[in-house]
Amino acid sequence: MATQGSKIHNLRSKSWLQPDSPAGKYVLSSCAATIAELVTFPLDLTKTRLQTQGEAAALTNNGTPQNTAYRGMVRTAIGVVEEEGLFKLWQGITPAIYRHIVYTGVRMGSYEYIRDNVFGKREDGTFEVWKAVLCGMTAGGLGQFIASPADLVKVQMQMEGRRRLEGKPPRIKSAGKAFRLILKQGGVRALWKGWVPNVQRAALVNLGDLTTYDSVKHRILKHTSLKDNWVVHSMSSGCAGLVAASMSTPADVIKTRVMNQPTDKHGRGLLYKNSIDCLLQAVKKEGFFSLYKGFLPTWARMAPWSLTFWLSYEEIRSLVGARSF
Repeated sequence: MATQGSKIHNLRSKSWLQPDSPAGKYVLSSCAATIAELVTFPLDLTKTRLQTQGEAAALTNNGTPQNTAYRGMVRTAIGVVEEEGLFKLWQGITPAIYRHIVYTGVRMGSYEYIRDNVFGKREDGTFEVWKAVLCGMTAGGLGQFIASPADLVKVQMQMEGRRRLEGKPPRIKSAGKAFRLILKQGGVRALWKGWVPNVQRAALVNLGDLTTYDSVKHRILKHTSLKDNWVVHSMSSGCAGLVAASMSTPADVIKTRVMNQPTDKHGRGLLYKNSIDCLLQAVKKEGFFSLYKGFLPTWARMAPWSLTFWLSYEEIRSLVGARSF
C-alpha cells in the first residue's frame, strides 16, 4: 500500500499538476471545498428552507396560505429529520459538490492569479484592501457564473422534500434528471435561471470571504508575533465567515427564491419577473428584514464552512509543497 508520502510525491511528480500551477491549485481548492461542503451541507439545506418561507407559492389548492413556517434553524433541521428522514439533510449534495468543483476551483485560482500577476502583493505579503476587493468580487462572480447550473439544481433538489410534504407532485429525483428536465422545459438558457442574483451574491460572498481572509491573515502576520499556522488561519476564517454572511444574505434570499419559483412552458418564472421584482415584492409584502431570513443559518454555515475550507486548503497546500495562500 502506498504511504501518504509516496502519494504526495506521485501528485507532485505530474508536471501539469505542480502545486503552484493553475491546475494544481484548482485541484487542491476543489478537494478542500468538497470536505467543507460534506461537513456543513445540512446547514445549507436549513438555510434554503428558511429563505423560501413567506412565498406566494406556498398555497393550498383553494388559495389559503399553508402553515409551513419553521421555528428557527434548529427546529427546521429537526423537522426535516422527523418528517423526511436523517439523510434528507444531505439532499442535493451531489450538485453541490459539482458546483464547488467548478466554483471554488475557478474563484480561488482567479483570485490568486489576479492578485499576484495583475496587481501584485507587497514584499511583506500584504495587499491593498481595494485591490483585494476587486480581486474577490471578480473571482467570485466569474466562478459562480460558470457554476450557476449546478447551483440551480442544488436549490431545487433541496426543496423537493418540502414540496412532497405540501402535497405537490414530485419534480425531480436526481441531479441528472433535474438537468435534463430543465433543458427540456427551457433549453440551455434555463440552466442560468437566477444567474444575476447568483453572481451578485457570489461577488459579495467573496468580497467578504477572500478579501477578509487574505487581508486579516497578512495583517496578523505583519503586526503580531504569530506564525503562519492553524491559529492564524482560524482567526482569519472566522472574520471572513461573519463578513461574508452579513454582506451576502439579501442577495442569497433573492437568488434562492428566483431559482426555486415554478416556471411556465417557456421557462419563464411565474412569481417574479427578475431579481429586482423579487426584491421589491419581498420588501413590500414581508418587510425589509425578510431579506435577512436565514441569516443565522447562513452565518452558522459560513463560519464552519470557512473554517473547514481554509484549514483544509492551507494544510493540503503545505503537504504538497505549495506556497501558503
